[in-house]
Amino acid sequence: MTLKIKVIVASTRANRFSEKPAAWIFEAAKQRANLDVELLDLRDYPLPFFEEAMPPGMAKDQYSNPTVVKWRDKIRDGDGFIICTPEYNHGYPAVLKNALDYTYFAWARKAVSFVSWGGAGGARGVEQLRLVAVELDMVPTRWAVHIPNPWFIKDVSEIDTDANRASAAALLDHLTWWAGALKAARASAS
Repeated sequence: MTLKIKVIVASTRANRFSEKPAAWIFEAAKQRANLDVELLDLRDYPLPFFEEAMPPGMAKDQYSNPTVVKWRDKIRDGDGFIICTPEYNHGYPAVLKNALDYTYFAWARKAVSFVSWGGAGGARGVEQLRLVAVELDMVPTRWAVHIPNPWFIKDVSEIDTDANRASAAALLDHLTWWAGALKAARASAS
């Protein structure tokens, strides 16, 4: 069974570090024969701050903004997700929260894993994201890649350490298992 995995670049700021870890985990995921991997950069989906007349849970994924519809369709298409996110002030970026909230139902019953970075490897932001993922009816995996002190990393090769490769392998193993189990369960429920 081939699984569609979306790697999400969750920062849009100028001079962001995000491209490095996103490119690194994207390449690692592409090495798996059973994964069809796509990179989704939030810069390519300039979503307005949530402005729909109905709250996300009541909007039933019916949106008037074409950018939101394009984003929703990409999320619907995925079987699992790897969110690559910085940690800002012990949390995650507002642009990511907005992207998660907008497409409320499209995330449901799908697996999600995290690659994060910051002073504590982005662990505090990921802990918050796991709570949001559960509310979106997603299954957040235990395994993640946490990259400490990103401001000293100059290129992708410095991310590709033994420890990070081991974490990425565990992340991909568990994401693949959960995404496959959930895809089969969604298919049997249809």
